[in-house]
Amino acid sequence: MTLLPLPADLQPLSGTFILSPDSVIQAGPDTQQTAGQLADFLRPATGFALPVVERADKTPAIHLELSADLTTGPEGYELEVLPGGVTLRAAAPAGLFYAAQTLRQLLPPAIFSPQVTQADWSMDAVLISDQPRFGWRGQHLDCARHFMPLPFIYKLLDVMALHKLNTFHWHLTDDQGWRLEIERYPRLTEVGAWRKGTRKGHERDPNGQFDNVRHGGFYTQAEARAVVAYAAERHIRVIPEIEMPGHAQAAIAAYPQLGNTGEALEVAQQWGVIEHVFNAEESTITFLQNVLEEVLDIFPSPYIHVGGDECPKTEWRESAAAQARIAALNLPDENALQSYFIARMDTFLQERGRHLIGWDEILEGGLAPHAAVMSWQGEEGGIAAARQGHDVVMVPQTHVYFDYYQSEDQASEPLAIGGYTPLEKVYAYEPIPAELTPEEAKHVLGSQGQLWTEYIATPEHAEYMLFPRLCALSEVLWTPANQKDYADFRQRLTPQLERLQALGVGFRGVD
Repeated sequence: MTLLPLPADLQPLSGTFILSPDSVIQAGPDTQQTAGQLADFLRPATGFALPVVERADKTPAIHLELSADLTTGPEGYELEVLPGGVTLRAAAPAGLFYAAQTLRQLLPPAIFSPQVTQADWSMDAVLISDQPRFGWRGQHLDCARHFMPLPFIYKLLDVMALHKLNTFHWHLTDDQGWRLEIERYPRLTEVGAWRKGTRKGHERDPNGQFDNVRHGGFYTQAEARAVVAYAAERHIRVIPEIEMPGHAQAAIAAYPQLGNTGEALEVAQQWGVIEHVFNAEESTITFLQNVLEEVLDIFPSPYIHVGGDECPKTEWRESAAAQARIAALNLPDENALQSYFIARMDTFLQERGRHLIGWDEILEGGLAPHAAVMSWQGEEGGIAAARQGHDVVMVPQTHVYFDYYQSEDQASEPLAIGGYTPLEKVYAYEPIPAELTPEEAKHVLGSQGQLWTEYIATPEHAEYMLFPRLCALSEVLWTPANQKDYADFRQRLTPQLERLQALGVGFRGVD
């Protein structure tokens, strides 16, 4: 079997099931949606318009069943392929959907072709009992540094679903662009969504110049809602990220009163850590909470990401207003002021039934009471948060930053931010640190890939950086740790790349 990610348990059986124009999909009222999706998945390549019926006694059938008694959890499933029929069972719709993804992979890779293809549409008989290792299996996409068109977002969601990923972390604001329409504050996109140019070459190049080409774009609220709905149909939750209090220059360019100096700024054209950050005045906190009100209305995700990373304190140290604020709040220093800022957002979200999540810098000055931590500067922040009883998503830049180079020979690769993360290193990642006790380890929700786009301007380049590394991470997050085997994964990766090719997804060749 060439399945990816590898199922938890797979038992080969005798015989084959042949998918034919006479096949039907049998589904009750509670499984109609997945049945319709499965029919849509199978139609383009086969040309078979498989009907969805409530009863199928004699015809070769694919049966879909929901069973509350199943012990594989809400995302787990059982899949039985016999010569006389196929049965997909799950305790919840998500599990049934993932069973359908596995069924697609049991067929030849040509099943992913967008047009009718001649192939032997048969599946080897098998019994699979499967469930994910982690509940947080995701991919992040930075659309602030370079705006990514909606068709690419939808395509990425499709491929995430194929790999049984369930979390799309959408980075929507930064110094170089504000990408989400906020009706109350239209200048965030009228001004903040556009920059006059972009840094050419690497940020570290002392002779670097700018291309003077206007770049930008934003997603309307209607477009964002459509993405959320499309993702939900694939059992993917969309977690928006609205950066604060750092990475804020695009917002300050739109509304200068949000800054610390009163200086009129432009949307940033350079990369790196920028010292212009939000001030900590009550009016700015109110402004951002008003933004979050609209964000909450668009995104039903239980988690809202507020960034919290790379916030220089220079302006706060030099600002009389910031120092007065620190004194009035009886805080010891600027780190504590950031902690206060994040805690205000934590309370705001908690009161509305949501959870705050931020990068591991939100630990500085003290962690907000209900916050979850995304640990990117290694695992230390995640370990500290888990020991304090906070949930953690482990995303160390050493292993799951897909903007890093894929070869030690950097000259042979497209320009990247730095680092070196080959496929094997991604596959070797273990999200649960050995330092944690079993009880502490329960706070590790999972992991995700990060794709920051300072040096990635097109969907084609993004796909080159994502795949096949995201294939490797999907197996890290789904498959039991003791069943991982890199040599076996590499063998199964070959047909997976054929599937991606059929889907029109670009990827880097495997060394």
